[in-house]
Amino acid sequence: MGGSATISFQVTVPGPRPLPMAGVTATGVIATHRRRGHLSAMMRVMFDDALTRHEPLAMLSASEGSIYGRFGFSPATYRTRIEIDRHEARFLPAADDTGRLELVRAETARTIWPVIHERVRLTRVGELTPQPGRWDRLTDEAAGQTGPLRYLIHQDRNGRPDGIANFRLPWSATREHAGTLVVEALEATTPEAYRAMWRLLLDFDLTKKVVAPGRPRTEPLAWMLTSPRAVRITRQSDNLWTRILDLPAALVGRRYQEQDRLRLRLDDDHMCPDNNGTWALDTRNGEPTCETTGENPDVVLTIRALSSLYLGGMSTHDLATAGAITPVDAHALSRLHRLFATDPEPHNSFAF
Repeated sequence: MGGSATISFQVTVPGPRPLPMAGVTATGVIATHRRRGHLSAMMRVMFDDALTRHEPLAMLSASEGSIYGRFGFSPATYRTRIEIDRHEARFLPAADDTGRLELVRAETARTIWPVIHERVRLTRVGELTPQPGRWDRLTDEAAGQTGPLRYLIHQDRNGRPDGIANFRLPWSATREHAGTLVVEALEATTPEAYRAMWRLLLDFDLTKKVVAPGRPRTEPLAWMLTSPRAVRITRQSDNLWTRILDLPAALVGRRYQEQDRLRLRLDDDHMCPDNNGTWALDTRNGEPTCETTGENPDVVLTIRALSSLYLGGMSTHDLATAGAITPVDAHALSRLHRLFATDPEPHNSFAF
């Protein structure tokens, strides 16, 4: 009839701090058994299993945007594809880089990627623990009609790696794609490493433009150039969809920018009915608390709206305009925004 699976991850939530999460993947129902409730039944079982493992969140990468909303999932991060015209990308003056760039082979990249990713993950809201063997397939060999991956690392003044990038040099069998350097992945733990790697990647001979998929919606690179317009977003899509399974555990599991006591009302969660009710989220004493209350709410939300807000990257204004958030208190929307917002926006560098 169908099948699905969950993978236990750690996701970095605002704080930043890790929180257990059930990653929903490989989900489908065969065509002859659609619209019989099988997907709903599978979701309910997966949610129950996640709760027994004390995972207060479920997340997924949606293959279609219209499937998972009815189960309480909603977009929480975005990914973009950026293009940079090499000849427009002139860097603003900056302090000299005290580190060192080096091109390395795949064998070295396979050892450095887990180290850099772990350091980034601990500070980036929305980032995930990698699945075992994530970088094992990195190779120096060409793949099909594309050139081989190249690997660039940056080391600080003490020789410690603090950045790495995978890229393909501008080779193409077709004229329309000739001169395009593709940055398939780039991570840095310091601004110096980030700037130095981009500076080299934007300075290869025979390159007309640089393309980088899977980037955050807000890219610091644009602010390092004399013309921020040199960095163009050519594609954008949602990436990680979030679903709160255990509301009080999820809300006390993250941290908040403001000290407040806000009363939240949910009454539409049919999959996890224990989330329904009025909850007092109190962040005034360091460690947040979240308890049911008989008081009138300050704001009424859908489970989808709260799930989207959870990582701090979505607009309370937009969700309210769409009818997913209804303020009761006159200042509830601005209070809600200040509580949940994060800077920079959440981002996850890979899907599952």
